[in-house]
Amino acid sequence: MFTGIIEETGTVQSIATHGDGTALSITADKVLEGTVVGDSIAVNGVCLTVTSISGRTFTADVMPETVRRTSLARLRPGAAINLERAMQASGRLGGHIVSGHVDGCGLVESITPDGIALRVKISLDPGLLKYIAQKGSVTLDGVSLTVVDVDDRSFAVSLIPQTRAFTTLGALKTGSIINVEVDVLARYIERLLTSNAKQQNTISLEWLKENGF
Repeated sequence: MFTGIIEETGTVQSIATHGDGTALSITADKVLEGTVVGDSIAVNGVCLTVTSISGRTFTADVMPETVRRTSLARLRPGAAINLERAMQASGRLGGHIVSGHVDGCGLVESITPDGIALRVKISLDPGLLKYIAQKGSVTLDGVSLTVVDVDDRSFAVSLIPQTRAFTTLGALKTGSIINVEVDVLARYIERLLTSNAKQQNTISLEWLKENGF
């Protein structure tokens, strides 16, 4: 699990395709402190397993499903990326519960000034947009943010100067593709409601008689 609070931005050193997978090598500093092979690091919000470490560089394998569902396929050597180590049980949950399992990609439709902040409007597939709620949480390229507005085809977040300065979100432009992870609690609530609805639909007069009612 992660928190969506980015520890640092790293740099893509190389991208190597082998067989059905891709090896991503990233140069970093802070996230390598205490990190060993097998640990998890969120890369632009995607949970990846460290497969090797050499100096200030770590490598992680990216599976085809991850490439299809996220924006990692668009990365190029030299690109800046958001990094966060998995949360320790004793650590602070500064953002919200983030799994590192990206649900899909959104498209930046507009970026407009809003006082000291920038208001970013992002279009998203309706199948995912239903999990987005005003004042709820969403993860964009690994960054935990609060939703400030939502309609039937898009949602908006507000980027304060701190977020723009210390994450890659400060480089967003209209037309940018961004990784989106919806709040996992929304998915669990939907699952519970759907399950309860199915159970209620199975109750009939015959069922009540058979069970002594």
